[in-house]
Amino acid sequence: MTAAISALERAAQAGFASRFDHGAMGLWSAPGRVNLIGEHTDYNDGFVLPLAIDRRTVVALATRNDRIIRVASSFASETVEVSLDELVPENLDGWSAYPLGVAWALGQFGADLSAVPGFEIYVDSNVPVGAGLSSSAALESAVAVALNDVWGLKLDRLTLARVGQLAENRVVGAPTGIMDQSASLLGRTDAVVFLDCRSLSAEVIPLGLNPAGLELLIIDTRVSHSHATGGYAARRASCEAGAHTMGVPALRDLSVDDLPRAQALLDDETFRRVRHIVTENQRVLDTVQTLRGSGCAAIGALLDASHRSMRDDFEISAPELDLAVVTARAAGAIGARMTGGGFGGAAIALTPTELVPAVQAAVLAAFATHGFATPDLFVVHAADGATHDADGEH
Repeated sequence: MTAAISALERAAQAGFASRFDHGAMGLWSAPGRVNLIGEHTDYNDGFVLPLAIDRRTVVALATRNDRIIRVASSFASETVEVSLDELVPENLDGWSAYPLGVAWALGQFGADLSAVPGFEIYVDSNVPVGAGLSSSAALESAVAVALNDVWGLKLDRLTLARVGQLAENRVVGAPTGIMDQSASLLGRTDAVVFLDCRSLSAEVIPLGLNPAGLELLIIDTRVSHSHATGGYAARRASCEAGAHTMGVPALRDLSVDDLPRAQALLDDETFRRVRHIVTENQRVLDTVQTLRGSGCAAIGALLDASHRSMRDDFEISAPELDLAVVTARAAGAIGARMTGGGFGGAAIALTPTELVPAVQAAVLAAFATHGFATPDLFVVHAADGATHDADGEH
């Protein structure tokens, strides 16, 4: 556990005590994630290759003797209160819909919400919000493992990922797949999670950045995005329409060899959406094969191709993201791409360790020249997934 995380835990403990006038019974945390490759493939039953990162959301929690839930956080002044008897999606909104939505969703996966105690929870986090690093899944996953423990549910990690996804889909209203929660719950140090989003089978693949002398540099453009808004939903609708026209359950069932037939049957925009998903799925498989056979230093071209596909076919990039990618590559990164749902957020640049300062300087200068907001640049490392960090003094 790093010093930064320990400081975050102390802040969560102090915040809990300040807000609720007593100590927490325990601390749980879950990481944000970066998707190495495989964008928008998850809700198409495809393949993804995310990694949990060393930025985390910590929750301090204590159960109550009644049916009341109270949630508070370091990033909101209000404390939201609701009874377990009124815990339905229609009653939940704002940031508290994430933790409260998880509690509701656990009921959909077998928790008897008429028999569990209420609770108080305080949230603190150093996962950037709106950067495409899945601050929402970090929050959902931390709450899920905490309630799984204190309610004695004994649900496995893949089920908890489905709980988080249901909360985000049904309560928050964002039509996301299961990748983010899976990465946050299943991640391992210096490894990526190879997830089949149809079967939900997951395999941990060693990444090996340190032995290769490489770092994963995050370039947060500070252009905020929201999955609950139209761009994400429109892409999903295009994918579903394309699959329907092609006569398959999901775009996962198409291969690159099917693209000529798709082009003949689909309008240009839908075809390009389909082409991104089909080729991106193949790039995930190729990246896994390359990591196993040649190591992480050989995946740069696949990252570059992924970004071009998202920019040109799926049309989810932004001028800031394109500038970050082009500039990082010119300054020495061996591969770069936007990551996350798109329309803002962050890019990743796989960069030789000794060139990280030069890439950072080049990106900062390019953004200043173009009049863009100053981006936030930092290196992340692949980290372990959600954990019970400590018992409290409740």
